[in-house]
Amino acid sequence: MPRLSPYPRVTVKPGRERSLRLRHPWVFSGAIAKVDGAPGAGETVSLVDADGQPLAVGGWSPHSQIRARVWSFDPTQTVNADFFRTRIAAAIGRRKGLLDSEHNACRLIHAESDGLPGVVADRYGDVVVVQIVGAGAEAWRDVIIDALLAESGCRTVFERSDADVRALEGLAPRSGLAAGPEVDRVDVVEDGLHYSVDVVRGQKTGFFLDQRDNRKRVRSHADRRAVLNCFCYTGAFTVAAHAGGAVSSLSIDSSADALALARHNLERNGIADAGAELREADVFAELRRLRDRGASFDMIVLDPPKFAPTAQHAEKASRAYKDINLLSLKLLRPGGVLATFSCSGGVSPELFQKIVAGAASDAGADAVILERFAASADHPVALSFPEGEYLKGLLLQKR
Repeated sequence: MPRLSPYPRVTVKPGRERSLRLRHPWVFSGAIAKVDGAPGAGETVSLVDADGQPLAVGGWSPHSQIRARVWSFDPTQTVNADFFRTRIAAAIGRRKGLLDSEHNACRLIHAESDGLPGVVADRYGDVVVVQIVGAGAEAWRDVIIDALLAESGCRTVFERSDADVRALEGLAPRSGLAAGPEVDRVDVVEDGLHYSVDVVRGQKTGFFLDQRDNRKRVRSHADRRAVLNCFCYTGAFTVAAHAGGAVSSLSIDSSADALALARHNLERNGIADAGAELREADVFAELRRLRDRGASFDMIVLDPPKFAPTAQHAEKASRAYKDINLLSLKLLRPGGVLATFSCSGGVSPELFQKIVAGAASDAGADAVILERFAASADHPVALSFPEGEYLKGLLLQKR
């Protein structure tokens, strides 16, 4: 006889418990047969099958299509402050080998893949930036912040819980200092290169840590190349390319603030006078202008924002991905390389390759895949949660 859970019971419809038995951490509203009582937002609930057999415990979110996110597949698990401290300590411990004299920034918590759905935490030097996007995690916010301070050894926790997805959870956006001294920009080191991260106003938590390994690969291919970096944000790929021997670069972004920080990052690494041009423009329109002017490049980086957050947006996103890849392949010289990425969860690696192949065909370009890109090791993907594999990319060479 299983131990009775102290938490409100949520019964899953017959046949819909299979995903839980396969350890997928989401329970959608359509999978729920009955809820005993009226659990509040963020309250821990016991998930049971149609026969009343306990399956897991999770955080309840009455306003979201994802009604429950699993904390533990041990249905006897007590979810308390010790539970979060233990999970956070384990996640940080798994990253210790990723922080050294040449790297003082990495992701510490990667949500579902670290058993902490709704929680993302990135370390930049002595600062942790946390993003809380789930109702379950919101209920434990203070405990999570205290544990991040204690386990990371950092002085400051800054919160960037301002992502649009919070609205789907019935949560208002929140951003600001959570603990420790005030902070604005933080200097970080990656592979011996220096970057300034705006943790207060930057995109996501301020920097795209998931591209750490991919920046290193771009650097290794950049020698003696003229580089075009589209959607350059704060210029990290540009800095890496010049460190790898690029002879010139044009970096394009629509944000003047991002380009100002890109200029700072170039100067910080001694690249300001090395033929690095920054241009404020709409990338789609600028690619067409460059094509019309007969411009060409030896290396192009395409790292656009998320075009398809879910599979429902994939068709529209496919057109956007095809457009920028087609234009880039036209601008790429024979023998040149294209590093092209998608961070859209609604676009699978297989679909992304199909889109890029279609772009190459329409551009009349003969290209081969040299490498495949994914997120760096601090962004693990749980086997039972393929949705965690959001970043994918290809390194192509035009023949």
